[in-house]
Amino acid sequence: MADVPDPEPLLAAAAALILVGVLASKVSAKLGVPALLLFLAIGMLAGSDGLGGIHFDDFHTAQSAGIVALAFILFAGGLSTSWADVRPVLGPGVALATVGVVVTALVAGGIAAWALDLSPTSGFLLGAIISSTDAAAVFSVLRSRNVSLRGEVRPLLELESASNDPMAVFLTVGFLELLTDPDASVVSLLPLFVQQMAIGAAVGYLLARGTVTAINRLRLEYEGLYPVVTLAVVMLTYGSTALLGGSGFLAVYVAGMAMGNREFLHKKSLMRFHDAIAWLAQISMFLVLGLLVFPSQLPAVAGRALLVAAALVLVARPLAVFLALAPTRLAMRARAMVSWVGLRGAVPIILATFPLAAGVDEAETIFDTVFFIILTSVLVQGTTIPLMARWLGIDAPLRARPPSYPLEAVSSTDGETSLHELTIPPESPVTGRQLVDIGLPAGALLVLISRDGEFVVPQGGTVIRGGDQALILADADTLPQVRTVLEGPGPERLPPC
Repeated sequence: MADVPDPEPLLAAAAALILVGVLASKVSAKLGVPALLLFLAIGMLAGSDGLGGIHFDDFHTAQSAGIVALAFILFAGGLSTSWADVRPVLGPGVALATVGVVVTALVAGGIAAWALDLSPTSGFLLGAIISSTDAAAVFSVLRSRNVSLRGEVRPLLELESASNDPMAVFLTVGFLELLTDPDASVVSLLPLFVQQMAIGAAVGYLLARGTVTAINRLRLEYEGLYPVVTLAVVMLTYGSTALLGGSGFLAVYVAGMAMGNREFLHKKSLMRFHDAIAWLAQISMFLVLGLLVFPSQLPAVAGRALLVAAALVLVARPLAVFLALAPTRLAMRARAMVSWVGLRGAVPIILATFPLAAGVDEAETIFDTVFFIILTSVLVQGTTIPLMARWLGIDAPLRARPPSYPLEAVSSTDGETSLHELTIPPESPVTGRQLVDIGLPAGALLVLISRDGEFVVPQGGTVIRGGDQALILADADTLPQVRTVLEGPGPERLPPC
């Protein structure tokens, strides 16, 4: 019987790498360097060719872990996607997530086949692996520079990056099947695509609706069980969809988006929980990429791999964006920004393990090239995004994040009393008046005020100011009256958070 390694050293090493990665994110904000680049560097330093000397080349384990990581990344992305924000850009976003991904894969794959002397199918496989984008990395860079994006650019990038991964996964699996199965053909992949997308969307939506209903009706005795429920839902959604022949990755994204745009108990705390899980997955996959890479083997493909990376950034991505957005009225400056914001993240890392696990002859060349592409994308595009936004004139000051209350704000789901967040407009009729004089309706209570980064426990003599973030305890029937009192009767009321 083979000796089972002790888990203690593995746990200690994994914890140390993750903690160093978290600390690196703090350093990246000060240096203006993308955190993902530091995660990658830490993995390489810890690897067999680095100072850590950790030898890790188990591509099957990396692939399995990557699939789980991608499922949770996509679910968190869907959970934080606001339908109200993406609805105006739904058409362009879907075009980028489908047509844009296909064009990127074909153009970059054709150039890769020529530059790396690969077979056409292997080249297109490489193109599929690197065809999806990661806006989470983009927005972390913008946040560190205190910059945002104007107009439709930000929601368009959010929708594209959150929804283009299933297409990249399908193309990767499809080209991999063409490489490994002599009987497979491109024509046979078309019905499979329709089947996977239809089943994935249907199962994801139905399970999300059922989950929201269950969470609101179960009333679990322990709050700590709600994250357990959503963890199980993500795994059930992916696993059951895959067993039915659908796209599990599309299903978890649709499930996340369907849940995120409905009200359920402990919604905010669950969203924060899954955001943390997504960050853990991102950090872990970049560390794994660093461990899997053997720097001593990289010089052999460095020059040609950098050529492919340059072709992706300067040719494939811009061409895909301008073709996908050709029917739209999006301004040319906005299209140029979208084409530049093509940052590659954890998904290409995960997909790059597929050819290695399948034993494809040219898999190592593909993997090493993906490493250079991610490195180039994060280093070049990641560091120049704020500069490009300013040059194109579509940058905007980053809006302050909403306050993190010491009390959990839970939206009302069934008419019962719950906590709601409201912003007091400067022109509100209650501005400058004492709380005792504003006349809140019976059954409503102003619990807490966030003002200038500090929390104020309101008393009867507390004076209300414009810009105050008020935490209100009220039921769903009383809330409209509270909004009328605090925000005034005008049409420009802010929606509750």
